[in-house]
Amino acid sequence: MTTQLLNTLFVQTQGAYLRLDNETLRVETRDEDGEKKKPFRIPLHHLGGVVVFGNVLLSPYLIEQCARDGREVVWCSRSGRFRGRLAGPVSGNVLLRRAQHTALTDEAATLELARQFVLGKVRGARTVLKRALREDTGDAGAVGAAVAAHDEAVHRIRAADTVETVRGEEGQAAAVYFAVFPHLIGPMDFHFDGRNRRPPRDPVNALLSFVYTLVRGDCTAALESVGLDPQVGFLHVLRPGRPALALDLMEEFRAWWADRLVLTLINRKQLGLQHFEARPGGAVYLSEVGRKEVLTAYQKRKQETVRHRLFKEAVPVGLLPFVQARLLARHLRGDLDAYPPFRAR
Repeated sequence: MTTQLLNTLFVQTQGAYLRLDNETLRVETRDEDGEKKKPFRIPLHHLGGVVVFGNVLLSPYLIEQCARDGREVVWCSRSGRFRGRLAGPVSGNVLLRRAQHTALTDEAATLELARQFVLGKVRGARTVLKRALREDTGDAGAVGAAVAAHDEAVHRIRAADTVETVRGEEGQAAAVYFAVFPHLIGPMDFHFDGRNRRPPRDPVNALLSFVYTLVRGDCTAALESVGLDPQVGFLHVLRPGRPALALDLMEEFRAWWADRLVLTLINRKQLGLQHFEARPGGAVYLSEVGRKEVLTAYQKRKQETVRHRLFKEAVPVGLLPFVQARLLARHLRGDLDAYPPFRAR
């Protein structure tokens, strides 16, 4: 799959070969029988960057030209983990990180970014709850009340005048959300009495923690791919070794991506209690077989496409963190007046 978004070319087709053809970037691929497919071409001057995933090759001349032009090239693993970045003589990463740190010292800028990350999270949770209402998966009264509470939270977050207030509203909305989360779970043998972690003490929490880790890794890779510092966030408190900005970014995807995947795996009975292991001290973790099941489902989900409100074409789910990271970078540079969080439909 080859996708162009925000002047960046994303290439996920395994075995693809990218080369320079005069002033055009040419992407060559083959079909399942090994026959060459019609190449994809795009004028090189239209691109600000190239991001490739897994077994994708670039010709030496293309790499050299990108370096000369100051055009970034990012290499990620097939699953989306950041591997490296080409930095030519003209690079905006230093200026971008300076803008990131400057925004952190600006109370108004920090508040607005924290607000947008939390609005993305609350709206995503509301989408999950409204879907549960449509599918009639549990107590309609309790779930409907939670939807109403999230609607009210959106208004309060918009009116919040401090980051601490935004954090407080996020915490209250999360408490309401997880209070009705058991109504979204079908199988009776999966009990959920609230969020717990470090370590998780039941299969549902073990599954949530594992998928959150996967999404956080993708968000970290996305931020690194554009040159942002994943450690310097606006909503989450800065701590040594904590990817605060990655945690900020993943708030937009917690409910809509991670929680929905967890519910799908449980409710479709793709996972059972046999896929979990109890450890001494009461900890519960996925077994090796369970982890493989989750990873397979996670990668399939990343290949699905969704509509993004800023683009006409559908966007693969796995590229959403990269899209949002680039939008965040544009906002910090001053190219966008406001950061637009992802809104699920």
